[in-house]
Amino acid sequence: MDQLIKILIVEDNVIIADDMQSMLEEIGYNIVANVVDYESAIEVLENEHVDLALLDVILATEKTGIDIGKYIREKKNIPFIFVTSNSDKATVENAKSVKPNGYLVKPFEQQDLFTSIEIALSNFNEQAAASSTNDREVSGSNSILRNSIFVKKNQHYHRIPFDDIKYVKADNVYLEVHTKDKSYLVRSAMKDYIEKLPSQQFYRAHKSYIVNLDHIEAINTRDIVINGEIIPISKDFREFILANMNS
Repeated sequence: MDQLIKILIVEDNVIIADDMQSMLEEIGYNIVANVVDYESAIEVLENEHVDLALLDVILATEKTGIDIGKYIREKKNIPFIFVTSNSDKATVENAKSVKPNGYLVKPFEQQDLFTSIEIALSNFNEQAAASSTNDREVSGSNSILRNSIFVKKNQHYHRIPFDDIKYVKADNVYLEVHTKDKSYLVRSAMKDYIEKLPSQQFYRAHKSYIVNLDHIEAINTRDIVINGEIIPISKDFREFILANMNS
């Protein structure tokens, strides 16, 4: 299970680039590369796994961060954020033409950087999920896709049938989606994610857990067992289970 988001920094001011890398690594992100020009950025994008790119709009070369943004839009399915000290209307309009997932004006604080990245990733993943949902609705006869959810891992969206999901666990800004033998990391709020799951099959058993009712192996007054894992339960969930037990 990939724990760290992999970020590419494209910034030709070495001091600013190093500061950004230090701030990001302190938060817990993984910096794949820290480069200064278009050619180096494209090489990284082609040869490394990148989850998100931070692009300086104006580079000290002919090709700019906007050119890198165009390349990403055409060739790669990842979000990117423009980072610039130029917030004038012309620069913003030019940047908007490639539809960035965020726009951060220098100077900025660590919290500004963190917030921009989290919002960009969240919005990007939500849009991708919505697109997958729309595609499934268009091909409504395909029951395999209708009975699944898609989770992004590396460069692909992995289809997970609802029946295969054992439970979902909150972990800071992530959710861990557990099947019998695999785990996937997604970025979503619990309240938003449970809305994507069939309500007759999935229940929020605890503030940190969503469980598949079909996979409950044992229960007592404090917890349940799913796939050998002991999961705490709330009072409401305990009452719900006890009221529906056939015993």
